[in-house]
Amino acid sequence: MISLAGRDIMHAWGKFVFTGVGLGLLIGVTLTMAGVYRGMVDDAKALLDNSGADLWVVQKDTLGPYAESSSLYDDTYRSLLSISGVARAANITYLTMQVREGGRDVRAMVVGVVSGAPGQPGQPSYLISGRQITRGHYEAVADIASGFKLGQSIQIRRNNYTVVGLTRRMVSSGGDPMVFIPLKDAQEAQFLKDNDAIVQQRRRTAENPAFNRPNVPGLLDQVIASQSTNTFVNAVLVQIKPGFSSEEVADPIRHWKRLQVYTRTQMEGILVGKLIATSAKQIAMFLVILAIVSAAIVAFIIYTLTMGKIREIAVLKLIGTKNRTIAAMIMQQALGLGVIGFVVGKVAATFWAPIFPKYVLLVPGDALRGFFAVMLICVLASLLAIRAALKVDPAEAIGG
Repeated sequence: MISLAGRDIMHAWGKFVFTGVGLGLLIGVTLTMAGVYRGMVDDAKALLDNSGADLWVVQKDTLGPYAESSSLYDDTYRSLLSISGVARAANITYLTMQVREGGRDVRAMVVGVVSGAPGQPGQPSYLISGRQITRGHYEAVADIASGFKLGQSIQIRRNNYTVVGLTRRMVSSGGDPMVFIPLKDAQEAQFLKDNDAIVQQRRRTAENPAFNRPNVPGLLDQVIASQSTNTFVNAVLVQIKPGFSSEEVADPIRHWKRLQVYTRTQMEGILVGKLIATSAKQIAMFLVILAIVSAAIVAFIIYTLTMGKIREIAVLKLIGTKNRTIAAMIMQQALGLGVIGFVVGKVAATFWAPIFPKYVLLVPGDALRGFFAVMLICVLASLLAIRAALKVDPAEAIGG
């Protein structure tokens, strides 16, 4: 039975191999789509792990800095330090924007962190070269995915920053590389206006009689100064002391400070369950479509090969070959096509995954499940050809 299937495959090996390669490329795309989703989840977890935070304190009734806008006064962290169990608290800002280097723009998430104090939450957890930000202005640490080099000058809004350090796997939930700059610079960048807008705002302020009072000298200058500064941050990252649980520290902050607090588990649920959920549904739909297309390809080629040797099948039936033997021969050909396709697909996915712009994580478990799915698809796809072969009347096939 195996020799029959093998001889038949060798008889039409060119068509069989080329079909297997085509099917393999389709399987490779399927494995890559699954790897894209795994990579998105892994990026989200890396984002939380690399922040160095145990708690995320954000504006009340918001989902935090990664999912939606959050605004806190930049002195909030001081009151959090008085909470029992809080070891460290640091302000942080996030701003997705275009960072310019030379003649190119790079989409990045610009992160404002507290500079000069090593070990503060929010700072890059490790560097592959260079050093951490030590000055209060115009220094940056960039993820290598941005393409920036050590010592390069990059432009954020109107200011230029020198890249003093490089890190790895510091990306946003959307896969954008992170660029870390001093907190004050990031606060300014969030609300920085062009010169014309500043002039217009100062003119309107000066024309407002509530701010421009002759009997209150200095009021107008103070109002204008307050308009040109940003005293808000997106979140406060908190590290807790050993011996305290996350909820044990979070509950007093929620109760007394009237702020929203998320633990590591809750923040991961927001990132994976809300931000990545839509992408997961789209990828799942693509996987279903690719599975249907794969089944159609296998069914078509096996049916074509079977109909091409209908006379040989008729001869086998005339000499007494059992139906289950013929059915097994056709099914073995389908499974052989699936094995060739899966091997080609796995190799292809392994080679092209590193060149994708976003992180693709190929998990062995996904490959194993994919293999069994391909085998199942091949078995189901062969049923049409088996049905056609078993309905053949030997006399009509040979006589025709």
